[in-house]
Amino acid sequence: MSEFKSPDIFKAYDIRGLVETEITPDFAFRVGLAFARFLEQEREPGTIVIGEDMRPSSPTLASAFSAGATSNGMDVIRIGLASTDMLYFASGKLNMPGAMFTASHNPAEYNGIKLCKSGARPIGKESGLQTIERHVVEGSPIIMRPVGLESQRNMLDDYATHLLSLVDVGAIRPLKIVIDAGNGMAGYTAMPVFDRLNVEIIELYFELDGTFPNHDANPIDPSNLVDLQKAVRKHHADIGLAFDGDADRCFLVDEKGEIVNPSTLTGLIAARELAKYPNSSVIYNLISSRSVAEIVEESGGTAIRSRVGHSYIKKLMADTGAVFGGEHSGHFYFRDFWCADSGMLAALHAVAALGNQDKALSKILKSYQRYFSSGEINSTVADPASILANIEEVYGGMAGVTLDHLDGLTVNAEGWWFNLRSSNTEPLLRLNVEAKTKARLDRVRDEVLDLIRR
Repeated sequence: MSEFKSPDIFKAYDIRGLVETEITPDFAFRVGLAFARFLEQEREPGTIVIGEDMRPSSPTLASAFSAGATSNGMDVIRIGLASTDMLYFASGKLNMPGAMFTASHNPAEYNGIKLCKSGARPIGKESGLQTIERHVVEGSPIIMRPVGLESQRNMLDDYATHLLSLVDVGAIRPLKIVIDAGNGMAGYTAMPVFDRLNVEIIELYFELDGTFPNHDANPIDPSNLVDLQKAVRKHHADIGLAFDGDADRCFLVDEKGEIVNPSTLTGLIAARELAKYPNSSVIYNLISSRSVAEIVEESGGTAIRSRVGHSYIKKLMADTGAVFGGEHSGHFYFRDFWCADSGMLAALHAVAALGNQDKALSKILKSYQRYFSSGEINSTVADPASILANIEEVYGGMAGVTLDHLDGLTVNAEGWWFNLRSSNTEPLLRLNVEAKTKARLDRVRDEVLDLIRR
């Protein structure tokens, strides 16, 4: 093979880049070789489970990766089309390491690879991805041993059955649900789950199409939820569900067509899981609403604050035995699901909470909505570190204000807080503000943005 120079495609939690120039079949073959070498060093099982999303390049890349892994003696099980949480299910159920070919919500010209150890244990920069990158750059020698075997296995029905075993949806009232799959993998995985429920499903963009012809498969951007909001109102639906491209994230729209804050869903699921497993711990990331910690404590649980990022949440869950974890980005993690994230499982919790009572979703969620939030506001800056230092100096001397540096800079005060973090990959500062009143939210947000952009 020719010399390989690593572009900036090994991210904090996965591998992601442009198809044809960065994520190529040759590159995927090299990663397959490197992953097999890494797994041998880690004394992992000798079989890798591989899943792929609906992007046109995914089957070719998955085949090249499989060829690299089997060249180094690993066996491979191809599960074909899959959501990322379906790949985690396969890795957990079979207790084998896994590789998922997806670029999640990224535009059509991207693809990538998410890797995990057996039992769906995460692999990120600090837990193996740097080693794999080094093996790719240096080249992994092909050891003279029998070539591994590749086989096929369909796990879609097993995946749906497992999810339904974790949430009591057997006696829910009839519901009308609009699901926006965004032409992503929920168009493949949603109906095998929801066909078994007492619900009517109205489908939006279920056709698998990695060019995303209708809107980006990124529901954290409100502009990508407009069609779902309209459909909920038009059909007088009880709830709307939106999934990202690889269906590991879920966002809600209530019966009025209003977008539900992900922290609100975190609080709802946390209360449900604590009712099932009393006195447990729940993880939440530091840009989640203060209401999450309040709800966890009111429900008899212990709230544990985490840095942003799935590898941190999953490690904390493993270390503490936490029953559930939620991120403001729409990722939800479950101890009963190998501490992995599942958008479909989060959706089932929302549907169960709605279907087990006669109230509308907006009324059910009202007690979980206690603060006003800015959402994430990004600012392009030349020197993020100096701006963070300046803002820390401005706020650090204020009476009644406390600071912490768990992830970026968090400034806490009575009735409001904000977090400011640098992007891992771009010259950006990410600002999240929350306050008890809308007026206070607007004031704090504008003050901080003025300091950032002045």
